[in-house]
Amino acid sequence: MASKTFTGSIIGLDAERVEVEADARPGLTRFYVVGLPDAMVQEARERVKSAVKHSGFLFPRGTAIVNLAPADLRKAGTLYDLPIAVALIGLRHPASLATQHALLAGELSLDGQLRPIHGSMSLAALAKHCGASEVIVPRANAKEASLVPGIRVYGAESLSEVVAHLEGRTRLPRTPTQILERGLIPRAFPDFSSVRGQEQAKRALEIAAAGGHNVLMQGPPGSGKTLLAHCYPSILPALEPEEILEVTRIWSVAGKLDSGKGIMSERPFRTPHHTASGASLVGGGTVPRPGEVSIAHRGVLFLDEFPEFARPVLENLRQPLEDGTVTVTRVQQSVTFPARFNLIAAMNPCPCGYATDPDHECSCTPMQIALYRKRISGPLLDRIDLLIEVPRVKTSSLLDQSDAEASAAIRERVCAARDRQMGRRGETGVLLNSELPSQVFRGPFKPHEDARKLLEQADARYHLSGRSYFRILKVALTIADLSGSAHITMEHVAEALQYRQIFE
Repeated sequence: MASKTFTGSIIGLDAERVEVEADARPGLTRFYVVGLPDAMVQEARERVKSAVKHSGFLFPRGTAIVNLAPADLRKAGTLYDLPIAVALIGLRHPASLATQHALLAGELSLDGQLRPIHGSMSLAALAKHCGASEVIVPRANAKEASLVPGIRVYGAESLSEVVAHLEGRTRLPRTPTQILERGLIPRAFPDFSSVRGQEQAKRALEIAAAGGHNVLMQGPPGSGKTLLAHCYPSILPALEPEEILEVTRIWSVAGKLDSGKGIMSERPFRTPHHTASGASLVGGGTVPRPGEVSIAHRGVLFLDEFPEFARPVLENLRQPLEDGTVTVTRVQQSVTFPARFNLIAAMNPCPCGYATDPDHECSCTPMQIALYRKRISGPLLDRIDLLIEVPRVKTSSLLDQSDAEASAAIRERVCAARDRQMGRRGETGVLLNSELPSQVFRGPFKPHEDARKLLEQADARYHLSGRSYFRILKVALTIADLSGSAHITMEHVAEALQYRQIFE
């Protein structure tokens, strides 16, 4: 009689039901795992054999066969160790193990201890969807799985504890469902009070934080672009409970989540190197995994030395910047990851870096400067809302002892502007101004007549694309929110236009 357990396979951010069937027949001592397993799942055979032995159980005699159904779904990862081991133990005790309503997942060490896995929150959501009553995962993953309400979550330390629980001899301690509150303000970033000068750049970053807009900073080396970017998270509002769930789920599947915390309560800040590949940036792999744009969801993606990234890599940013999602397609499957991030990019004005510095002579030819700037395509620039110049600050200003405005004061204004956007959410259906559809500017957010005329003049001069036109209006709406205005006026549009000129 075959023994069965129930687990899941992580596909994108979701999980699909997988039944683990075990059987044994007389013959030579062999152990097979079938059902389209990858190399990690095949290696589970040795881990399971050793774990069953060291946990005090007898491994089935003869030829043991484990089937992972459905057989046409690729199985990857180490989470199958525990359900395979329990299914094999169940062959000798078919009536004593209550596995019908429990989802099992966990990696086994050789001595039978349980190690953390990826995607336990997705597995808990699968268990709830399939009508299971409980989830058993490694104790390090229990807090994360308990974010899903309506399901009992148990954390175990070893295979023997799981078997004792399923037999009803010793119940595992239940992990209480977590009650989510607002996230934390990140403390590990520098404060804007340490930045001297750069008032226009600070203002632009305040607007970006208030409306979720993308920013490109251009300036000579040493002008403070990187420092400004690292200060930026300190003015962002705390994550909302629904955002915490989204970010935690992505980080769990990507294997980035701290198993000790079990929750991602701060906005992500990701800084990939300019040698990063396209797959590492937008996601990929044989079994698709989230890339940096998804790991930065609801947070910040900082790309320093922007033109130094390979052009095909940068072009991969088009879809996530426009749609807030990224789709990774493979022969056997296609998955979509959320990618609603805040892009902060920094670049020099030319290869040597001094084209806009009055105190240093630029050694680049006009052709070299033109080729350098063409590394960033027009369609990609179209998707960036704020293009700002960051000039070099004089040394005398750097030694100034007086503090600039602190991040806490700026964050207070940012939060007030976001509260106004939250109040419109029922009307617009989106969280931030940067996510607004263009049609709202023909209705409830139609700019004043003088603001519209100013935009027409700008269009005549700069030949704005339709995308740029509406992005300027979105920035103007954020400026209006920061000023407490209910309408987009000419002053708001004029300031928004200032942030579109360095590449015109």
